[in-house]
Amino acid sequence: MVRKLSGICMSVVLALSAVTLSAGDVAVFASLGFSPDSRIFAFAQYGVQEESLFPYADLFVVDVPENRFAPNGVIRSVREQRVTPGFDGSAALYHVLRDQHELLQRHRLQHDHTGRIIYVLHDGDEPRSRLDFRDFETGNRFQVELKQSSRGSGEGVSSRFHLELEVTPEGGSARRHTVGLPQFDREGVKRYRIQQAILSPDERSLVFVIEMERYAERGVDIRYMVETVRFR
Repeated sequence: MVRKLSGICMSVVLALSAVTLSAGDVAVFASLGFSPDSRIFAFAQYGVQEESLFPYADLFVVDVPENRFAPNGVIRSVREQRVTPGFDGSAALYHVLRDQHELLQRHRLQHDHTGRIIYVLHDGDEPRSRLDFRDFETGNRFQVELKQSSRGSGEGVSSRFHLELEVTPEGGSARRHTVGLPQFDREGVKRYRIQQAILSPDERSLVFVIEMERYAERGVDIRYMVETVRFR
């Protein structure tokens, strides 16, 4: 069975992965956990803008089964005060978490309800477009292929991607899912990599963290976007 899901284009960031990059803006990813029923997932990113040296923090709340932002679930903040070298911008994240406490409470986000990482691209590993991994606690096998294409170059570059996912439960039949927007071009993006796969606490959904390499005047920026899929 093929199930098509709409994509979420969101700028989220993890620590810099296996690629050696020139100057650019690399932020930090922070998982904020799931709701008790695993239907809502929240995360944040924070860092320092490379040109202005302004710290920023963004907060995202996602409807996992729908693979969409929850209502009012995108909060972006830039503090227009230059930081000195060595600061990572985390103070901007603390301000956003304080200011958006009501939003997180409304969705009953639990910061210790983080799910389980079942795949991660470690520093130094070669990114692959085809992955085959197993969750040894449930016996589920996951095969995923990252399909992408780009056009243009420099400031005019754009690219698209989606995931072809096959989930095979232990002793069961495989089910296929198309995750993302195959025809949606993202301007300024050069390429994508699968960085993490997170299994929800109820073991019914996956959150894919996708590394997104973006054009920057002085090199490349690294951002992340998330795609979610409910596979059972």
